[in-house]
Amino acid sequence: MADLSVALCGINFKNPVIGASGTVGFGREFDEIYDISVLGGLSTKGLTLEPRLGNAVPRIAESRGVILNAVGLQNPGVESFIAHDLDWLRSKKIAVIANVAGSTIEDYEKICARLDGLVDMVELNISCPNVRCGGMALGIRPENVREVTRLSKAALQKTPLMVKLSPNVESIALNARAAEEGGADCLSLINTLTGMAVDIERRRPVLANNTGGVSGAGVKPIAVRMVYEVAHAVSLPVVGMGGITCAEDALEFIMAGATAVQVGTANFTDTLAMPKIIEGLNAWCDRHGVQRLADLRDTLMLN
Repeated sequence: MADLSVALCGINFKNPVIGASGTVGFGREFDEIYDISVLGGLSTKGLTLEPRLGNAVPRIAESRGVILNAVGLQNPGVESFIAHDLDWLRSKKIAVIANVAGSTIEDYEKICARLDGLVDMVELNISCPNVRCGGMALGIRPENVREVTRLSKAALQKTPLMVKLSPNVESIALNARAAEEGGADCLSLINTLTGMAVDIERRRPVLANNTGGVSGAGVKPIAVRMVYEVAHAVSLPVVGMGGITCAEDALEFIMAGATAVQVGTANFTDTLAMPKIIEGLNAWCDRHGVQRLADLRDTLMLN
């Protein structure tokens, strides 16, 4: 058995597989299927200061190789998470990453201050493409990325800050450097791409929100390229995501420079996707004589 453990911002993960925000809730439903303590970590559903009902339905659409979602950050609010889910999640002995979102920079400051010292890491969701205001704008311009990162980091005295980057930008490397300048401890990418699906019988968008975030296997080549660019543009550790469905996909991201990976949409098509990926990483390392998975990071040799 290979050593699958990785270190990220001083936190030890038993393996690099993290449940991606918005796809695993707070872990309880998946724990009914398998013991989620096998995971390296879990990024919670996006948390806001107050509860949110999310967008109107329909807010999920399928397409070839991808899905579109416009859930709109439906969540019970940060206080409910702290009261009802945090202790249970911590009991699973995995890294607990609180994904946070807001409509203003002040929202991010307040929620970060509330979570400081309670979770292992905060993941700043400044790039949600299915919310009509706030987060989307904050994740687009480098100056906004820098400012929201700076103020959020100032509110976190005990907890490392991960900034989740949007792919819907002119230069993801430029925004990565802005987050680094703002004080981010690590980066995660990619968040979903912006897309649209059309009901040709009604001549209307399928989603009530018109557009939504595109994720799934079809976005993986774009995500791998962006992870490679960012990993070589900054000195921060990178968590890669986007279309990972199997161990081989995860290895692509790791070889391209990612320290760990998040798995999202694959959990909808196979509820055992993450345990299978962990098992697959072990099997691949054993077949190739790799003793430490961390040794594979950033080993891509370009043509």
